[in-house]
Amino acid sequence: MRALRILLIVVVVLGGLFVIADRVAVHFAEDEAADKLRTTESLATAPDVSIKGFPFLTQVADGELDDVEVGIKNYDATTGNGGDKIRIDDLHAQMKGVRFSGNFSSATATDATGTALITYDELLKTAKSEPTRVAPGVTARVIGLSDGGNGKIKVAVEATVLGVKLPNPVFVLSSATVQGNTVRVHADALPKFGGVEPAETRVRAITDFQQRIDQLPGGIRLDKVQAAQNGVEITVKGSGVRLAG
Repeated sequence: MRALRILLIVVVVLGGLFVIADRVAVHFAEDEAADKLRTTESLATAPDVSIKGFPFLTQVADGELDDVEVGIKNYDATTGNGGDKIRIDDLHAQMKGVRFSGNFSSATATDATGTALITYDELLKTAKSEPTRVAPGVTARVIGLSDGGNGKIKVAVEATVLGVKLPNPVFVLSSATVQGNTVRVHADALPKFGGVEPAETRVRAITDFQQRIDQLPGGIRLDKVQAAQNGVEITVKGSGVRLAG
C-alpha cells in the first residue's frame, strides 16, 4: 500500500509538472505568434492570440493546432482608392487546423471564420456629405448613419429647398450587402424633400454608396454584412489563411 501511495503521489506530481510545462509553452507560443502576426500585417500593436485545446504540447508534436483565436483592434484596411484607409474597430477570427513551422515563423490555417465591426462614424466618411442638387431648387446631403433596427441602416439626409434648410433631417432605411470585397448600402425606399419627389437616380446619388475593403489580415474576405447597434457587423471567412510568414 505504501508503494502504491508513493506511485500515486509521483503520478500526481508529474501530471502537475506536465500541466505547468504545457501552459508555459502555450503562452510562449501565443506571444511568438502575436509578434509574427504584428510584423507580417504591419500592425501598430500586437494582436490577441489564444491557442485553444489541451494539451498543447501534443498538438505541437503533430505540427498542427486545432483551434486558434485572433483578435485585432483598430485595423486599417485599404480601400482600393489610392492610399485611403478604413478603420475596422474590432476584428475577431477563429482559425481551424493551423499548420506551423518549428520556430512559428510561418503558420497557415485550413479555414477561418470571424467578425469585424466598422463604426457608423467611419462608414459615414464614404457617404456623399457635400450638398448635391437632387431636384430644381433642392439640395441634399447625408449627415448621419445609425442603427435602424431589423438589420437596417438609418440614413439621415439633410435637405435645403429653395434656399431654406428643412428643420429636421429626412430618414431613410437602407440595406447593406456584400458583393466581392465591397460593402454596398442601398435605400429601401426613396425620400421626398418638402413635398418634392426628386428623380430616383439623383436621390440615389446621395442615399446609396459603397465601401471597398481590401487586404484583410491573412487573406480572409468579406462574407456577409448586417447593421447593428454600434456599426456595421461583417462576417469574414477564408481558407488557407496565413497567420504569419
